[in-house]
Amino acid sequence: MEKLVAVMLGDGFEPLEALAPIDVLRRGGMKVDTVSVMEGRQVTSAQGVTLYADAGVGDVDLMGFDMIVVPGGSGGVENLARCEPLAAALRAFMAEGRLVAAICAGPTILADLGLLEGRTATCYPGCEEGFPAGAYQAELGVHRDGNLITASGPGQALDFGLATLRALAGDATADAVAEAMLVEA
Repeated sequence: MEKLVAVMLGDGFEPLEALAPIDVLRRGGMKVDTVSVMEGRQVTSAQGVTLYADAGVGDVDLMGFDMIVVPGGSGGVENLARCEPLAAALRAFMAEGRLVAAICAGPTILADLGLLEGRTATCYPGCEEGFPAGAYQAELGVHRDGNLITASGPGQALDFGLATLRALAGDATADAVAEAMLVEA
């Protein structure tokens, strides 16, 4: 059964942290919608890469997705953090044990919403200031705590994408995609 994933985008997002998971997930047969939190569907990355999201946040029901992915990029994260529909969905997903993935500065949104209490997560070094005591995992890479998948930064974007695919479709699918991409899984 096809799983539905929302990759959230705001101006200033980190392109690798959005596009690598999108690519990996689509290769693995997942339905991925890019969702803009900006006024229109056009979203510009921190490096000036412009994308047209599949939908605006007002056009979708985030609760209808199987996973929400939050890319980093400080400007993008600031825009995502101001989006109340995203905040409401993240609260509900975490409360229900549904899959949430965040990379780089993205986990700071979860920390600011109080969603990392009793959890462990990683983020870009220096972004952990608002994390509750004991939550921050300093080792660079991808970290999974139950339904929550986090990663340190753009250098882990492919591994992050593979971890999201693994959570949705299992080891065999993730391993096959990694092998076809010549990524050591």
